Amino acid sequence: MVHIAVFARAPLPGQAKTRLIPALGAAGAARLHRRLVLHALAAARAAALGPVTLWCAPDAGQRFFRALARRGVNCRVQAAGDLGARMRAALQATPPAPTLLIGSDCPALEPAHLHAAADCLRRGDDAVFLPAEDGGYVLVGLAGEAPAALFEDMPWGGDQVMAETRVRLQAAGLRWSEPARLWDVDRPGDLARLAELEAVRAEGACT
Repeated sequence: MVHIAVFARAPLPGQAKTRLIPALGAAGAARLHRRLVLHALAAARAAALGPVTLWCAPDAGQRFFRALARRGVNCRVQAAGDLGARMRAALQATPPAPTLLIGSDCPALEPAHLHAAADCLRRGDDAVFLPAEDGGYVLVGLAGEAPAALFEDMPWGGDQVMAETRVRLQAAGLRWSEPARLWDVDRPGDLARLAELEAVRAEGACT
């Protein structure tokens, strides 16, 4: 059994996908964020690897999260601190079992990617990552404890996150895999790629 943790902010206008507001407006950016969160949850649940938990920010009392909870989604509140502290807390919150943590910015993520990541942990890797094209990563998975070195004082939001993570993994003597490289939606330039992906999926659903 592999746990899956999904990180998501509430889709509130002006607070979600702020870098896309110039292209979509505050309400449009929030609606897109809502779609991306639902996609991440659907991929996690479709993978059927184990329990799925939605880690909510700023709290689980937002209307969107309450609606998901009524549909059976296990919603919990993200811990305090920077992204690294919040991620580490979520990874350590599950019983001693492999855990995958994903964000809600990657529309290309599919259940097959989650299965590939889970297989890396099952075969003996200490960690698994799906790097993002922008230099970060869209998935981190750990077989056991969450080493502080992977999450503290990291340049989150920059283009060196994955590179620095590799340095720290090697220094800690950890074995890891990177079974795929994906892309996320953060800037207006990503919207055309998203539209193309959604058009392909819509065409596939109609055939």
